[in-house]
Order: sequence, then structure tokens, then C-alpha cells
Amino acid sequence: MTARPSSATARPSPAANRAELIADTALALLHERGMRGLTHRAVDELAGLPQGSTSNHARTRQALLEAAVRRLAEREARVLGVDELPSPDAGLDGLCGTLALVLHRYLTDHRALLVARYELGLEATRRPELREAYDAIGRQRFRQPLIALMRAAGSPAPERHALSLVAWCEGLMYSCAAGGFHADVPALEDLRAGFDELLTGMLGHRAGPEGTGEGALRIPPR
Repeated sequence: MTARPSSATARPSPAANRAELIADTALALLHERGMRGLTHRAVDELAGLPQGSTSNHARTRQALLEAAVRRLAEREARVLGVDELPSPDAGLDGLCGTLALVLHRYLTDHRALLVARYELGLEATRRPELREAYDAIGRQRFRQPLIALMRAAGSPAPERHALSLVAWCEGLMYSCAAGGFHADVPALEDLRAGFDELLTGMLGHRAGPEGTGEGALRIPPR
């Protein structure tokens, strides 16, 4: 698997189209200044756009926040590599290796996106309209693929196990980006070992949805 180039924060490329430029700049401001620093005027200034450009694209703060959420999901999908999940015959080792790689990539090269996501997630708890958009995008791009992954891996409870997997990843990312372990990013092998422990505990030696050996993702004996 080839390494992906870093996009770590977030000063946007001048070559981006205006909608992407505005959304990328909003994410940059969330990382650098927090929610209070995100204004239409600040986006114009940081992006080098004529005054009023951001307001023309996203007239309200809600519209600007939703644009940032959509852009965040697009960039996270590239970082987290849902399309990089291993083939069904890769087994538990392949699954753990891939998950460890994408999580390590996020923690080392894309922390700014992570901070922006926390800002947006907290703001969504106070704005029902933003919560709806945030959750809808998350279900489509990340939640449903993970549930399908756990089902293919032979999970007898794919929704519950997908939640456990997300919760473990989210807790680790928060700890390493904003919590007590922010200066101690785990090594790739440590992350792989963590995924191995987690998934082995959840899945055991199951090979199919009913443990009959007829699953899409065969987990070899260890």
C-alpha cells in the first residue's frame, strides 16, 4: 500500500475551486483559532478572497458550518482510506494492518483535521441542524461501511462491534491529539497490536456470520 501525501493543515491550495477553498479555509480556521475564530470575514482574509466572497457562497453561519462538515468528510475519507480496506481473503492480519496504517496516518500527518472535527462535533451538540448534517454524512461515509466490514468479518453483532471499533479509535485519537497522550503517538506496530487484541476479542475465530466457516472474510487460527 502506498503512502499518501500529507495534507496536514490546512492552508488550502490556491488552485482549489472557490467552494473547496472556502471550506478548506474554514477547517484551517477551526484548527488554528477554534470556533470563535471562524467568521465569514476571517475566511475571506485567510483565503485571499475579496470581501464578501464567503458570504456569497454560504450566506449564514449554519451554511458555512455545513460546508465545513461536508469538506471534512471528503478529506477524512481520503485519509482514513475506507476504499483501502483489505480484500476478503486478507484475514485478520490484513485487516489489523490496514486499520493501523490509516489510523497512524491520521495521527501523524493529519492532526489538524482531527482538531477541526472536534470543534464541529461539539458545535453540533448545540445546533440541531448541524447535528443532522454531521450525522447523515457520518452514517453514509463511515458508519455503514464499518458495519458491513464487521459483518464480512463474521461478527455476530456487526452494529455493536462497529460501535466498539469506532469508540476505541476515537478514544485513542482524542488522547493522542488533545488528551494526556498528545505528545506520544503510538508506533504503527503498537496500533496493529491494539487492533489485533480488540478484533480477536470481538470476533474470536469466527469465519462467517454464524461461525460456520462460510464467511466473506476468513479469520485464520492464531
